[in-house]
Amino acid sequence: MKYSQATNYALHTMLYFVALPSGTTLGVQRLAALQSLSPTYLSKILTKLVKAGLIESTPGAHGGYTLAKNNSELSFLDVIHAIEGTASSFHCGAGLPHDACLIQHVMRDAERHLESYLNGRKLIELAAQTTQWLNEAEQPPA
Repeated sequence: MKYSQATNYALHTMLYFVALPSGTTLGVQRLAALQSLSPTYLSKILTKLVKAGLIESTPGAHGGYTLAKNNSELSFLDVIHAIEGTASSFHCGAGLPHDACLIQHVMRDAERHLESYLNGRKLIELAAQTTQWLNEAEQPPA
């Protein structure tokens, strides 16, 4: 299964939020710099994360984004659904009625298993390693 590049960036962005102390606000410029992205491109991803209720936006000169949910609850699937949506990625073509598409039954079953796994994996599981990386990224070069 393939996810869009936006999902990749969204997962990394959410991991940064989870790794930081609760209530930390990050601006789009800082988030974009962490991933070597265009702030404009990342803004589109952040808008989807806000609409999904995963982060909150604070406008103004000292504004930015902050985590909206309890970070221990955030799953990989939450972020994927915010960017990709919840529709099945496989659809029968061959003009068969929905119930007659045997391949679709197998593919949907596989998707359910993958979604169950991703829902069980929480971003907080990777937070300690990310915190270490963020701290190293903040250090000025020697």
